[in-house]
Amino acid sequence: MQCCDGNTAAALQTLPVTKGLLSSLSPLSKPSHTQIPSTHTSKTYRSLLLPPLSLLPSPKGKTRKPQNLFSGCYCALINVSETARIKVIGIGGGGNNAVNRMIGSGLQGVEFYAVNTDAQALLLSNAEHRVQIGEQLTRGLGTGGNPELGEQAAEESKDAISAVLANSDLVFIAAGMGGGTGSGAAPVVAHLSKEAGYLTVGVVTYPFSFEGRRRAVQALEAIEKLQKCVDTLIVIPNDRLLDVVPPQTPLQEAFTFADDVLRQGVQGISDIITIPGLVNVDFADVKAIMRDSGTAMLGVGVSTGKNRAEEAAQQATASPLIERSIERATGVMYNITGGKDLTLQEVNRVSQFSLFRTLVISPQILCTKSVPEAN
Repeated sequence: MQCCDGNTAAALQTLPVTKGLLSSLSPLSKPSHTQIPSTHTSKTYRSLLLPPLSLLPSPKGKTRKPQNLFSGCYCALINVSETARIKVIGIGGGGNNAVNRMIGSGLQGVEFYAVNTDAQALLLSNAEHRVQIGEQLTRGLGTGGNPELGEQAAEESKDAISAVLANSDLVFIAAGMGGGTGSGAAPVVAHLSKEAGYLTVGVVTYPFSFEGRRRAVQALEAIEKLQKCVDTLIVIPNDRLLDVVPPQTPLQEAFTFADDVLRQGVQGISDIITIPGLVNVDFADVKAIMRDSGTAMLGVGVSTGKNRAEEAAQQATASPLIERSIERATGVMYNITGGKDLTLQEVNRVSQFSLFRTLVISPQILCTKSVPEAN
């Protein structure tokens, strides 16, 4: 299940396993060692974003094993939208890795672009479109973790970036904050996108504590800049993943989890636009919720069995990635996916979930359901 705070989209998947992601437009608090800045001056949260909730039936006579919190979404046959043109721009090493993850997951209906100052890193990208920025400044050797060089590289390649963004409807900026290219170039790309009138959504990660103070400070500064250049910003604090993954998780897998959360943040929104649902939701609906909505948070819930609907919603809203109460969010967007046994009553129970009903300021709630075959 995916959720979004304020004016963002969410999806709930219900299997006998139900999954969901949640994001909420609210001032984000960073992991315990630092405070993630927010441009909001009041405590009113702008929106709540819930990725897909999944409720799928278990085979007769068998008990379905609950799936990992960050496992992939169940999708119906996708018909690419003929109207909304969606682009995902992965910037820097973290952004490029996230794009590779999205491509590997089979995410469809979007165009993928990898942007980097490191020519060697671009060779490892699976994106159809690769853009090297700052060729004269960095000579393809990267930024050495310096955000100022990343920003200058993007400024040098403004024309190439603008060409990449041209004729978009929705632009996702995916990046890992704390490094050089992602931190420095992402705000520049986002500014060009929003200035051109495209709906611009940032989906970024905040570094693990063990990555050091320098990266933490650079990440905070980059997030503050980026927040001013996007319609909606989803910040995923990597330290919160430590509450989800097993203690024995290898380091490389921990970073892979972080990449996959970025993927779910993008997919939770794009699927609502590109995948036909039983309840019609189009790009205009998503745009109305996400335009100038501020900061969002992401949550996911998966459940199975008799009470899968309520359990999926509960998991999504209580996700470790949710650091503040969603009660003051001004809107929620969620997507429910499940097997053919998904019932009207289950959908209704999700919409009547207690936390959703307490949202203030006329919450906007969108619902779409993809109905995949149960495995």
